[in-house]
Amino acid sequence: MEHNISIGKQNFADIRESKHFYIDKTEFIKKWWDSGDDVTLITRPRRFGKTLNMSMLNCFFSNRYANRGDLFDGLLIWEDEKYRKIQGTYPVIFLSFADVKANNLQDAKAQIKLKVSELFNQNAYLLKSGVLVENEIEIFNRMSMDMTDVLCTSAVNMMCCFMQKYYDKKVIILLDEYDTPMREAYVHGYWDEFTAFIRSMFNSMFKTNPYLERAVMTGITRVSKESIFSDLNNLNVVTTTSDEYCTCFGFTEEEVYASLDKFGLPDKKSEVKRWYDGFVFGSHRDIYNPWSITNYLDKKKFAPYWASTSSNGLISKLIKTAPPDIKQMMEDLINNKEIVVNFDEQIVFNQLGRNRNAIWSLLMASGYLKPETVEYRGELMEPWYHLTITNLETKSMFYNMFKGWFEDNDSNYNAFVEALLKGSLQEMNVYMNDVAMSTFSSFDTGTQPSKRSQPERFYHGFVLGLLVDLRDIYEVKSNRESGLGRYDVMLIPKSEDKKYNAIVLEFKVFDAYGECTLEDTAQSALRQIEEKNYDAELIARGIEQERIRHYGFAFQGKKVLIAE
Repeated sequence: MEHNISIGKQNFADIRESKHFYIDKTEFIKKWWDSGDDVTLITRPRRFGKTLNMSMLNCFFSNRYANRGDLFDGLLIWEDEKYRKIQGTYPVIFLSFADVKANNLQDAKAQIKLKVSELFNQNAYLLKSGVLVENEIEIFNRMSMDMTDVLCTSAVNMMCCFMQKYYDKKVIILLDEYDTPMREAYVHGYWDEFTAFIRSMFNSMFKTNPYLERAVMTGITRVSKESIFSDLNNLNVVTTTSDEYCTCFGFTEEEVYASLDKFGLPDKKSEVKRWYDGFVFGSHRDIYNPWSITNYLDKKKFAPYWASTSSNGLISKLIKTAPPDIKQMMEDLINNKEIVVNFDEQIVFNQLGRNRNAIWSLLMASGYLKPETVEYRGELMEPWYHLTITNLETKSMFYNMFKGWFEDNDSNYNAFVEALLKGSLQEMNVYMNDVAMSTFSSFDTGTQPSKRSQPERFYHGFVLGLLVDLRDIYEVKSNRESGLGRYDVMLIPKSEDKKYNAIVLEFKVFDAYGECTLEDTAQSALRQIEEKNYDAELIARGIEQERIRHYGFAFQGKKVLIAE
């Protein structure tokens, strides 16, 4: 019985030979092969079994694994005689770009050239096979770290040619984590130059390759066809909203519950579901994250295993510098609400900072948000996605992200929150100015932020921080209607215990045309709270007037004045 858990092992042969815990996903082999698609691109979040499934395909089709039916004995695919005959009969090229991570263009190209040179070293037997002519041997020997860009972009095509000549059979290409280098190129600012290079390489591999039998690519995101797959008209793209292969990546609820029974944990099903369920692929719901499930089965302790495996730096940057309405929607999501947005699932990385809705595509593809439903509106049937946070584990990722925005050593954010709770106006002013000085600029790096939009970006990021730090004792609401207008921030005590007061915060930017001092601006904010009767919601909830505190925040650049 396969009760030993192997954490992080992604080699199919190793798992099967060592008889480690494995959930049968060999149905993927049959579904893919029966589809007949020339080139298939499958996107799934990280740690969802993409690499293991690609290794499984390699073990099944590659002639390097000829006569290794023992690896599939007892699995679904081995019950079909037709597929037993196919196993180990094709030349296969298996590449991974998972570790192609560089902060500049030249190093990125060098890492890919290293991958290519390793491919040729692995197939050095072809040099002595007698099937290559003199000029082909010369080209083969030039495949090294010093090869030109032109030679590198055509290298995999050439290897397919050489292997086809030797085996008299077309080649299967498996490319894992194809989009990792592109994410790095965007983050480090060499997107345009790199995509020109990778576009040439991919077209050579998948479009103008007469020696190609079939190909599979996997990644996290669906990078736009115009960016890297120009004119590739034989590409079948399978995203998280597609029904194809919907149960082939990740664990279904039936598989998870059966595993919990096997490991003697049947009473943990509801809590496992709360933590790790929630992923939606196509029309299939209740998909679980395999990384978290295997870690839980091994350690028998609830923790954000999957959420802790990535820095999420790109997503953090995009949310932090996003316009206020994007942060407002993040507040809704953290408060367990649904947002409805329209976007293109194709991601053009260099538009992420300019296209306000592109971030939702990235968050959904990455698995942090799930589509509850997708509705198609209008004559052109544009997709509108109803999104929520996937599960408790992904919510913890957002919590840690928002807290991290204020963890700069120079930031007194936690001290400000404490001063706010105990009502010390003097300390609030001191600490808030420290917070603004140390973190303000990181919130206003959007496209040409105005003097008014800078404080708005900061204040909505600040509210997200409050949502995290005060979630146990306060209901934190922002930009909601009450009385005769919309308040900026309201903190509503969750407990009937009168230890904590209700708090209303109003933010205003200094206006030199109508105000003489920052104090005037702060007092204007306080008057607005009174005149618009923002306390109405609190009074309606039964909170006495004497337990409601008002604070007016006045901004002038990075300078803040708080009045009560």
